[in-house]
Amino acid sequence: MHVRSYAQIKPFVTLDGSDIREWAGPVAAPAQNQSLAEATIPVGGATTEHYHRLSEELYLVSAGQGRLIIDGEERIISKGDCALIPPGARHKVFSVGVEPLRLICACSPAYSHEDTCLTE
Repeated sequence: MHVRSYAQIKPFVTLDGSDIREWAGPVAAPAQNQSLAEATIPVGGATTEHYHRLSEELYLVSAGQGRLIIDGEERIISKGDCALIPPGARHKVFSVGVEPLRLICACSPAYSHEDTCLTE
Protein backbone atom coordinates (compact mmCIF):
# COMPACT_ATOMS: atom_id res chain seq x y z
CA MET A 1 0.00 0.00 0.00
CA HIS A 2 1.28 3.46 -0.91
CA VAL A 3 -0.10 6.47 1.00
CA ARG A 4 1.71 9.81 1.03
CA SER A 5 1.12 12.74 3.33
CA TYR A 6 1.69 16.26 1.99
CA ALA A 7 4.25 16.85 4.76
CA GLN A 8 6.32 13.90 3.46
CA ILE A 9 6.59 15.21 -0.10
CA LYS A 10 9.83 16.91 -1.08
CA PRO A 11 9.33 19.58 -3.78
CA PHE A 12 11.17 19.61 -7.09
CA VAL A 13 11.19 22.02 -10.03
CA THR A 14 9.74 20.96 -13.38
CA LEU A 15 11.08 22.11 -16.74
CA ASP A 16 8.43 24.86 -16.90
CA GLY A 17 9.74 26.36 -13.64
CA SER A 18 6.91 25.23 -11.35
CA ASP A 19 7.60 24.18 -7.77
CA ILE A 20 6.01 20.71 -7.63
CA ARG A 21 5.06 18.29 -4.89
CA GLU A 22 4.06 14.93 -6.37
CA TRP A 23 1.69 12.67 -4.44
CA ALA A 24 1.75 9.92 -7.08
CA GLY A 25 3.76 9.25 -10.20
CA PRO A 26 7.18 7.94 -11.16
CA VAL A 27 8.96 10.36 -8.77
CA ALA A 28 6.85 9.78 -5.66
CA ALA A 29 5.19 6.39 -5.85
CA PRO A 30 5.07 3.52 -8.30
CA ALA A 31 2.20 4.98 -10.37
CA GLN A 32 3.18 4.43 -14.00
CA ASN A 33 0.12 5.54 -15.99
CA GLN A 34 -0.71 8.82 -14.28
CA SER A 35 0.61 11.43 -11.89
CA LEU A 36 -0.93 13.72 -9.31
CA ALA A 37 0.94 16.76 -8.02
CA GLU A 38 0.55 20.27 -6.70
CA ALA A 39 2.25 23.18 -8.47
CA THR A 40 2.82 26.46 -6.65
CA ILE A 41 3.48 29.66 -8.60
CA PRO A 42 4.38 32.77 -6.56
CA VAL A 43 2.42 36.01 -6.95
CA GLY A 44 3.64 37.72 -10.12
CA GLY A 45 5.30 34.51 -11.34
CA ALA A 46 4.58 32.39 -14.39
CA THR A 47 5.46 29.06 -15.91
CA THR A 48 7.45 28.81 -19.12
CA GLU A 49 5.17 28.11 -22.09
CA HIS A 50 5.32 24.44 -22.99
CA TYR A 51 3.38 21.44 -24.22
CA HIS A 52 3.41 17.71 -23.57
CA ARG A 53 3.76 15.32 -26.50
CA LEU A 54 1.70 12.52 -24.92
CA SER A 55 0.22 13.64 -21.60
CA GLU A 56 -3.28 14.99 -21.16
CA GLU A 57 -3.21 17.34 -18.18
CA LEU A 58 -5.82 18.70 -15.76
CA TYR A 59 -5.29 21.83 -13.67
CA LEU A 60 -7.57 22.18 -10.63
CA VAL A 61 -7.12 25.54 -8.89
CA SER A 62 -6.94 25.02 -5.12
CA ALA A 63 -5.83 28.57 -4.16
CA GLY A 64 -5.08 31.93 -5.73
CA GLN A 65 -5.94 33.29 -9.13
CA GLY A 66 -4.25 32.81 -12.48
CA ARG A 67 -4.28 33.80 -16.12
CA LEU A 68 -4.17 30.63 -18.19
CA ILE A 69 -3.29 30.60 -21.88
CA ILE A 70 -3.89 27.43 -23.90
CA ASP A 71 -3.06 27.57 -27.63
CA GLY A 72 -3.53 31.35 -27.62
CA GLU A 73 -6.91 31.29 -25.81
CA GLU A 74 -6.78 33.19 -22.51
CA ARG A 75 -8.90 32.93 -19.37
CA ILE A 76 -8.77 33.94 -15.71
CA ILE A 77 -8.91 30.89 -13.43
CA SER A 78 -9.78 30.86 -9.73
CA LYS A 79 -10.27 28.43 -6.86
CA GLY A 80 -12.53 25.58 -7.93
CA ASP A 81 -11.88 25.94 -11.68
CA CYS A 82 -10.61 22.92 -13.60
CA ALA A 83 -8.90 23.26 -16.99
CA LEU A 84 -8.29 20.45 -19.48
CA ILE A 85 -5.03 20.69 -21.44
CA PRO A 86 -4.91 18.20 -24.34
CA PRO A 87 -1.67 16.60 -25.51
CA GLY A 88 0.22 18.97 -27.83
CA ALA A 89 -1.55 22.12 -26.58
CA ARG A 90 0.84 24.97 -25.74
CA HIS A 91 0.08 26.34 -22.30
CA LYS A 92 1.33 28.90 -19.79
CA VAL A 93 -0.09 30.15 -16.52
CA PHE A 94 0.55 33.41 -14.65
CA SER A 95 -0.15 33.93 -10.94
CA VAL A 96 -2.17 37.17 -10.84
CA GLY A 97 -3.86 37.14 -7.44
CA VAL A 98 -2.80 38.35 -4.00
CA GLU A 99 -1.68 34.88 -2.87
CA PRO A 100 0.38 32.19 -4.63
CA LEU A 101 -1.46 30.19 -7.29
CA ARG A 102 -1.78 26.53 -6.32
CA LEU A 103 -2.77 24.01 -8.96
CA ILE A 104 -3.52 20.33 -8.49
CA CYS A 105 -2.09 18.78 -11.66
CA ALA A 106 -3.14 15.37 -12.95
CA CYS A 107 -1.34 13.92 -15.97
CA SER A 108 -1.98 10.77 -17.96
CA PRO A 109 0.41 9.32 -18.93
CA ALA A 110 2.42 10.44 -15.92
CA TYR A 111 4.39 13.71 -16.06
CA SER A 112 7.96 13.37 -17.28
CA HIS A 113 10.63 15.89 -18.26
CA GLU A 114 11.12 13.90 -21.50
CA ASP A 115 7.48 14.51 -22.53
CA THR A 116 7.74 18.28 -21.88
CA CYS A 117 8.71 20.62 -24.74
CA LEU A 118 9.52 24.24 -23.87
CA THR A 119 8.39 26.77 -26.48
CA GLU A 120 9.93 29.99 -25.14
